[in-house]
Amino acid sequence: MASRNRDSFNKINITPLTDIFLVLLVIMMVVAPLLDQQGLNLVVPSTQVVENPKESKYITIYVSDDGKYTYEGREISAESLIFTIQDAAKEKKDGLLIQASENSTHGAVVKLMDAARNAGVTNISVSD
Repeated sequence: MASRNRDSFNKINITPLTDIFLVLLVIMMVVAPLLDQQGLNLVVPSTQVVENPKESKYITIYVSDDGKYTYEGREISAESLIFTIQDAAKEKKDGLLIQASENSTHGAVVKLMDAARNAGVTNISVSD
């Protein structure tokens, strides 16, 4: 009888394993296109020389090394960025020009981009 018990364990049923792999494959096929839609669409600006910056129709905001924002010579708090950009966009409709210092943080620049997007500005350029 001992040989009969050994014979019954020689067969392995792989049907449940195959079912699990097929379910995982279907889940990955559904989730994979959703992962591609995340991110920030950026258009790299072309290099242009501005002949007369006072006639520029861009809102120019400077981001300093310590993450402070300056617009037309006055410092702006992070909370009032949206309102400042909305007011400036009434006169300067070409978009926003971010002049970030070399050591400014990415977080400060992204916060300014988010504020501009929430204020309705669609054309954003970054300069150093």
